[in-house]
Amino acid sequence: MIHVAGKYELDDDATRVDVDAVWEFLSTDAYWGRSRTRADFEAQLATAWRVVGVYEADTGRLVGFARALSDGVACAYLSDVFVTSDARGNGLGKELVATMVDRGPGARFRWGLHTSDAHGLYRQYGFAEPDDRYLERPGQM
Repeated sequence: MIHVAGKYELDDDATRVDVDAVWEFLSTDAYWGRSRTRADFEAQLATAWRVVGVYEADTGRLVGFARALSDGVACAYLSDVFVTSDARGNGLGKELVATMVDRGPGARFRWGLHTSDAHGLYRQYGFAEPDDRYLERPGQM
């Protein structure tokens, strides 16, 4: 599925993802991605339920990315969402979240995510603090 947003294309074709570009961002710019190895990231990418890339329409350069895990039926987890600094300010973060969450096979799912700095963005798409029924076991690293 391709969604056009101005001079950008959002595409969920996993074969189009520039793995090197995503790894470069995650391993250097993303506070949440620096603890992973490239092998870990590639394993996560290979088993992702869905990925969405944001590409410059004229060059095909990847400028944004999001990955989701899911059971494919009822729930999904949004991860590794980013837009490169040179492409920010064009509404691409909003388009990326909308494409992943609302414009695809998971539109009716319960979604979860973790963030330290983008609460306002995700609240626009219905994300909120969990209720008293939710428990989480932190990673044991």
